[in-house]
Amino acid sequence: MTQLADPAPAGGQRFLPNLFRTTAFKLTAVYLVVFALFAAFVLGYVAWNAKTLLDDQIRSTIDAEIQGLAEQQRLGGIRRLVQVIERRSRGPGASLYLVVTPTGERIAGNIEALQPGTLDRPGEREIQYARSSEALDQVNHALVRVFMLPAGFRLLVGRDVEERERLRVIIKRAAAWSLVLVVVLGCFGGWFVARRVLKRIDGMTDSARSIMAGDLKGRLSISGTGDELDRLALNLNAMLDRIGELMSGMQQVSDNIAHDLKTPLTRLRNRAEEALRTAETPEQLRAALDGSIDEADGLIRVFNALLMIARLETRQISDSMAPLDLAEIVDGLGELYEPLAEEAGLSLSVAVEPGLSLTGNRELIGQALANLIDNALKYGKPEGDAPAAVEVTARRVGEMVELGVADHGAGIPEADRARVLERFVRLDKSRTKPGFGLGLALASAVARLHGGAVQLADNAPGLRVVMSLPLAPPAVESPAVEEPAGSTSQPKPAGFQSA
Repeated sequence: MTQLADPAPAGGQRFLPNLFRTTAFKLTAVYLVVFALFAAFVLGYVAWNAKTLLDDQIRSTIDAEIQGLAEQQRLGGIRRLVQVIERRSRGPGASLYLVVTPTGERIAGNIEALQPGTLDRPGEREIQYARSSEALDQVNHALVRVFMLPAGFRLLVGRDVEERERLRVIIKRAAAWSLVLVVVLGCFGGWFVARRVLKRIDGMTDSARSIMAGDLKGRLSISGTGDELDRLALNLNAMLDRIGELMSGMQQVSDNIAHDLKTPLTRLRNRAEEALRTAETPEQLRAALDGSIDEADGLIRVFNALLMIARLETRQISDSMAPLDLAEIVDGLGELYEPLAEEAGLSLSVAVEPGLSLTGNRELIGQALANLIDNALKYGKPEGDAPAAVEVTARRVGEMVELGVADHGAGIPEADRARVLERFVRLDKSRTKPGFGLGLALASAVARLHGGAVQLADNAPGLRVVMSLPLAPPAVESPAVEEPAGSTSQPKPAGFQSA
């Protein structure tokens, strides 16, 4: 006999196990339990109040009956009381009456049987009784009050609580059906909500799996409702866009490293090979080694700049911030680069607005500004009648400080200004100049670390590079601390390197 294979589980069978594990279904179940408990509490409160109201009405009726019977007993004694009870007990909807002798013999009333000991002590209580000898098997409940009469006679007056019991049964039945309805509707609502949520989550999961499988352009779907899942999908899509940009940048950096570092490495190898082949004296070998060391130092500077940019982008050095005097940094760099500007046939001017201070890393800001000045000296040679000058300015604009370096060279086309802020990007006309295209990238990373930005603008003619940084908050005055006599504080010089 051939054994048939089990059929694949249907979509609903696969859905149900996931349904019970969803947060939406669990939350719905919790809300269902809370609502059911609240509904049960409300119905119980209503039933208790209804019972209390009916008991109060029964007591009021019993009190009225007792007052009337007491008046009859006062006017005519036991005989008159028995006559009145006999007449009232035969009427429709009559109250419960019973008069017995001191020995317990029934004289009048509409109660045939009582629980033993019911008439032994006066007061109010709830009892079981039977109206006739034919209905002894039908036990009824009543709220009664017992009185001791003269000569040992005893009187019982009460009302049947059948209406109260009927109301209790009605409320109990209504509560049971209400809870069943709440559970059914709650389960259906939880299933419906969880199914919709799980459908969207499964769609996100499928998109995430396709992205992990290599489809880096895939994105999570947006329903357009603006709910929390849409906000999550938007944030995840933005994160995926950022990851894609970083991966593209990493690939571009890897390509640029392989392309731009190939030339100095090849030059280093050729220099060493030529020295081994042609050098005949120690002086020639020393000269070859010096050239190789220079090439290696250049490569080390490139890798140091790359490491610095990576640290800036990950904000690993954002804790080393301190108040800075911008005029001191700019003036110091102006003095440092003035001789280099004269050698390049350019004039270097510095204009700093007084009172500028910011919170930042002194060495990083100095490094960024040094890179901007170095680029201006390399590429700021004017063409034609333009002034052979490089201007360095620092001024306050609103709540920001603008550090500007302007030259009158060939400039950068507007289409390439955003691209040159990336690593290893060098325009074709700058390929003949020394460098690796990291200066502007480092300056841009430093500005972002400090909450600012680098912008390139036309200097007509030439290029103007502006690094915007936020001003330092106003300092809180504190008592001056006197330094010990003979102590002096010298500013630490910042080391600068050009990339």
